[in-house]
Amino acid sequence: MALSSQSLEQQAHVLPQQDPQPRPGTVGHALRPMLEVLAGEDPPVRIELWDGSAIGSPRGLGTIRVRSAAALRRILWSPGELGLARAHVAGELDVDGDIVAMLTALKQHNRPDARVGVRGWAAAVRAAKRVKALGLPPAPPPEEARQRGRRHSKARDARAISHHYDVGNDFYDIVLGEALTYSCAYFDRPERTLADAQAAKHELVCRKLGLHERVNARLLDVGCGWGSMAMHAAGQHGASVVGITISAEQAARAQERVERAGLADRVEIRLQDYRDLGDETFDAISSIGMFEHVGARRTAEYFGRLAELLRPTGRLLNHAISSVDGSRLGRRSFTGRYVFPDGELLDVGQVVLAMESAGFEVRDVESLREHYARTLREWVSNLDAGWERAVRLVGEARARVWRLYMAGSAVGFDDGGISIHQVLGVRPTEAGEARMPHTRESWRGSATLPA
Repeated sequence: MALSSQSLEQQAHVLPQQDPQPRPGTVGHALRPMLEVLAGEDPPVRIELWDGSAIGSPRGLGTIRVRSAAALRRILWSPGELGLARAHVAGELDVDGDIVAMLTALKQHNRPDARVGVRGWAAAVRAAKRVKALGLPPAPPPEEARQRGRRHSKARDARAISHHYDVGNDFYDIVLGEALTYSCAYFDRPERTLADAQAAKHELVCRKLGLHERVNARLLDVGCGWGSMAMHAAGQHGASVVGITISAEQAARAQERVERAGLADRVEIRLQDYRDLGDETFDAISSIGMFEHVGARRTAEYFGRLAELLRPTGRLLNHAISSVDGSRLGRRSFTGRYVFPDGELLDVGQVVLAMESAGFEVRDVESLREHYARTLREWVSNLDAGWERAVRLVGEARARVWRLYMAGSAVGFDDGGISIHQVLGVRPTEAGEARMPHTRESWRGSATLPA
């Protein structure tokens, strides 16, 4: 039987409304001071505890469910993002709702100067004791990376890359979609699909490198991933491409894709470290999503080696995530432990200076920050849509790692905490000849793909 709008309104007044204030004697009541330190007063999300009590309005953006006292032990032993992330990865803390919107709201809701302090943590310990949540720290989830050896040695870098990329190509198919491209897309038109926007990014890079102006240009794609950039350059511009990666699974899939596309005569995929390249020379080099793994201490070596590989008037396009003043993804960070072991983000100014010191003339710097925020949202949506299959492939814990990592990164690009820059450099001749176009029109407008 249909109900009138008036009867619905009348019922709304008599339906029981959940009280956001937890009752005395509940876990929520005991932990409320601690939870408000973590999420702020009157949080924009609902936080439910394992006994069913909660703080926050049921009409918030979503619900964070703390399923066991083990989550609190993790937070007490590892305050900050690492403890929270461990609890989420272990399944002791769930996020129900639009995870990007929830993380954004929580970040905006908390005061930037909010600090727990000694008294705050003493109160948190007392509260945890009241709900019998004290105890030894639970073992970290096995998905956590623990790097050993000399930082950014070849062996350690190979292990770090394997941890990040050798998750399984089928999993990346779900997250990245048909483009199979793990870097920022270029949404030059808002109606672009993710696959089209990735193709537009590849075309933008090709044109900045001048591949459309050279016949049979020889391109080195450093950190080639699954071969998408190499295939675009060869297929659309007739380039002869060498793609290198130190991920065995990436190399195998990239080779399969190249052969399937009929480009084996123009694209060579190698399982090779950039430091092991011989006396080859190239007309252009693309480095897309690779530089974050190099490290500040090896930056001069990296750009110096790439400069040696370029012929005079050759161009380098470095496409990398950046951070003001630079930041190392340390042992206490979620991303450093679970996603990018040994990863480092440099200030774009440091990148420019390092390229100039290596002999490059920097000709263009462009930020694609908003483009990466949208790209990450697309990846989160892909993972959510394929969640059950993703869990079957890699396990729920690793799927949780990726969902949290991508959502948190989207928030970082939204608010400018991190950015991404394409830095274009050329290796001029001794006489100063660069053979660069006089304006950006060479890659603007004409670089975009049809709608």
